[in-house]
Amino acid sequence: MRLQTQPAFLLHRRPFRDSSELLDLLTLDHGRLGAVVRGLSRRRSGGSLASLLQPFRPLLISVTGRGDLLNLAGAEPGGTIAELRGDALFSGFYLNELVLRSLHRFEPQPSVFLAYGKAVEALGAAQVRRDEALALRRFEFALIDDLGYAVDFRRTISEVAVEADAVYCLVPGEGLVAVDAGRSAQPPFRGEDLLAIADGRLEAVRPAVLRGVARQLLADHVGPEPLRSSQVFAAGLHP
Repeated sequence: MRLQTQPAFLLHRRPFRDSSELLDLLTLDHGRLGAVVRGLSRRRSGGSLASLLQPFRPLLISVTGRGDLLNLAGAEPGGTIAELRGDALFSGFYLNELVLRSLHRFEPQPSVFLAYGKAVEALGAAQVRRDEALALRRFEFALIDDLGYAVDFRRTISEVAVEADAVYCLVPGEGLVAVDAGRSAQPPFRGEDLLAIADGRLEAVRPAVLRGVARQLLADHVGPEPLRSSQVFAAGLHP
């Protein structure tokens, strides 16, 4: 494989042998890629490749090689880095971990790439925690939809229209079931909230409800281990 000036974001980097590092990258046309960058620790001066390879910075990368692990041949800025601080920074790490856990390598997901870029931009512009949470939820629902995990929030599994004043249970991979709120084995959701999600009006839904719906839909696809970034938020903003 040989890619030239491919739009990308760095998701994660870690040491690999001597002065090299392993990179996890999200690219526009080729999905998630793994690449080795060699001799990185010997180039720590200002303006070096090491300083360029930072999370949340749009990149244009060139890679070569075969198999699951490629070689990074070059990189240049592809846009302005998002300045994420405090809770927004942890939210960004959550996005990266979610992508790493839910996407397989070499599966093109251009819509996920674009949604990720929008989410990072929104986190950088967020003024309050509510804005940060909405940015995460919008990305989660875009990811769910693009990967084929979405359910119909307007109708139940039995093809009955969702009613605003009724209560429903979500069966991941199948859909909605009308339930008695006091007898549901899963957390129940109000019909009005589900209809708002279907319309894309996420700002009209309580944060805990949005988080609960997204978590149930993603649970079977990110693996059994808790996301480490979610644990960091246990006492504060929940990603």
